[in-house]
Amino acid sequence: MAKIVIDPITRIEGHLRIEVEVENGKVSAARALGTMYRGIEPMLHGRDPRDATYVTERVCGVCAGSHGWASSLALDQAFGAKVPAGGRLIRNLIIGAMWLHDHPLHFYHLSALDYIDVMAVAQYQGKDAGLLAVKDKIVKLVAAGDTAPLTPRYKPDEFSVKDPELVTMAVAHYLKALEMQAKAKKMSALFAGKQPHQSSIVVGGVTILPTIKTVAQYRSMLLEQIDFIEKTYLPDVVTFGTGPLLPLAQAGIGGGSPNYLAYGGFAQDNEGKELFLKRGILMNGDLSKVLPVDEAKITEDVQYSWYKPSANGKTPYTEDTVPDLEKKDAYSFVKAPRYEGQPMEVGPLARMLIMQPKGLMDIITKYNIKPGAVARHAARAYETLLLAKEMLNWVDQLEKEMGSNFRIHDTEHWNAPESGQGAGMTEAPRGALGHFVKVANHKIDNYQMVVPTTWNFSPKDDKNIPGPLEQALIGVPVPDPENPINVVRVVRSYDPCLACAIHLIDPVSNDIKKYQIGW
Repeated sequence: MAKIVIDPITRIEGHLRIEVEVENGKVSAARALGTMYRGIEPMLHGRDPRDATYVTERVCGVCAGSHGWASSLALDQAFGAKVPAGGRLIRNLIIGAMWLHDHPLHFYHLSALDYIDVMAVAQYQGKDAGLLAVKDKIVKLVAAGDTAPLTPRYKPDEFSVKDPELVTMAVAHYLKALEMQAKAKKMSALFAGKQPHQSSIVVGGVTILPTIKTVAQYRSMLLEQIDFIEKTYLPDVVTFGTGPLLPLAQAGIGGGSPNYLAYGGFAQDNEGKELFLKRGILMNGDLSKVLPVDEAKITEDVQYSWYKPSANGKTPYTEDTVPDLEKKDAYSFVKAPRYEGQPMEVGPLARMLIMQPKGLMDIITKYNIKPGAVARHAARAYETLLLAKEMLNWVDQLEKEMGSNFRIHDTEHWNAPESGQGAGMTEAPRGALGHFVKVANHKIDNYQMVVPTTWNFSPKDDKNIPGPLEQALIGVPVPDPENPINVVRVVRSYDPCLACAIHLIDPVSNDIKKYQIGW
């Protein structure tokens, strides 16, 4: 038996340590360790509830806007605010643009290098001027001894794409995706004021009053994004997933938990009853039965987390977050969310299996693709196209709303109530995101965030059931313990954000240093 420790996992957000045991060439045991303290929630106690949107925005700058959106949804409910159509549409467009930024970034810049032998670019023999320029660039970097960020990397294996034409095309698209993600972030900033850490979404709606010129700018850049997704991003994922990576896809490497959860997101009506991304539960891999989500069935265990058990219960409205570094058997600052006592995978694969769009399901059926690392990439790309096209409809609706009676905010419910509570349950690019707030005496009495990577990268719970990633790593092939490339392929397929999972706070503060493992 060999034990492999990967610390830190690179090309993700946050601090993650993975430990696996390998027997007979496969992972037999796995642990995911979030190694920094979860501190945003205690900071919010006693503050004005309206601060929560801006404080929680600082959890992460990658899935920018998602926490502010979820926080404002929770406050909408606690305040009794009714978001008007203008505010709802602008919220959708702010956050939607960040998804167009996030998903291609994950595929090209965080994950693609796990699947290609990037140095095969030097063997490209084609005549395409653009690809020859890419080849020259890489060859010069190699000659200069500076190939970051394309290296360092794990050694290419039997599943790595080595064809010079395909690899050179992928690197060219890697560079194009850098340009497109910058434009997507600019799109969001048109309505958000800035990105990351938007400043427009607030309780009751938004603060930005758009002009016809701003909407036209947004539409123009959105059309450019759709062209890139249709002609480059989705075709690349399909080309690799149904070609060189098909054995990985059909084997379902990194499948993990058969349970899936989505809160749904992007409201299509002012009451939030109709959602573009559907809400639902799938249990035990049964795609024929989508169950409703019951908020009361969500809990968080801390048996193996560095926190003291909450005296008031495990639900997001009742639990607290008090660190305990002396706790026996604990190994992570990530809590263990459960739905009706079960671990749940969240994210693009969960959303698409719940929605089951025909185009994606046809690909999955045709090529016999099983849930796993490759399927997550396919779901993420297909979802991006669906969302981008729906965003065009929201732009059209926004233009129709703009006029003399155009409203973007519920001004009657701006001040904090004496008491109240609310749940902002929506979707971030990485999966189901929930913010839960209780207000008493006009101040925050309790605040909890149950975020996507907390669901996916949770440790074992009090029944010793591993979290989704820990389950997904069991059985993963590791022929060479010195080159655990399949382990990182599975880890990165979830697009983890450990800063979100542990709600990172500034480790420079002296009273916080003691909570940073390995500081």
